[in-house]
Amino acid sequence: MAMFHQGNRELQDAFGSRALADRLEETVAHDRFTEGDAAFIQAQSFFFLATADAEGRPDCSFKGGPPGFARIVAPDLLVFPDYDGNGMFKSLGNIVANPHVGLLFITLGEKPQRIRVNGTAQVVRDDATMAQVPGAQLLVRVTPTHIFPNCPRYIPNLSAGEESIYAPAAGAAPIEPAWKTFPAFADVVPPRRA
Repeated sequence: MAMFHQGNRELQDAFGSRALADRLEETVAHDRFTEGDAAFIQAQSFFFLATADAEGRPDCSFKGGPPGFARIVAPDLLVFPDYDGNGMFKSLGNIVANPHVGLLFITLGEKPQRIRVNGTAQVVRDDATMAQVPGAQLLVRVTPTHIFPNCPRYIPNLSAGEESIYAPAAGAAPIEPAWKTFPAFADVVPPRRA
């Protein structure tokens, strides 16, 4: 599955970032979970789940549980439980109607980090492993198409009560993230617009 569509390309071209987008896809995007991806994801106690219904109307939800509730069970499979909630089944109902999903795993703190997982999902009702997950009423299996880290520069350090040093501020020059100077990207980073 192509990572970029025409809408992405139009904006990349308008901002001169097509070469950077292509380089990021070539160097950091992958479709199988690495050991590092698994360690990061399984250490998290929450993530955000984006879904859409059959007509493309979006929905975003928070999914939480004990660290490890979202597990990488194979290089091409992430599984997380559905716990008792408000009974609307907005996200899982969307998955039944439209299997395309986006997951955002994020740490907020001194060393912010985030990983995006885009793929297809399936709601499972009768998996024997569900009995091993306390509180699970269903399981969701996600097969990734794109796994990639996102630049963490705008993530605030909530534990210290600090905003990200990269957040734009009136009268202050923007601080560029170090990754823009890395040899793999420096030659394709477009000039900043205001």
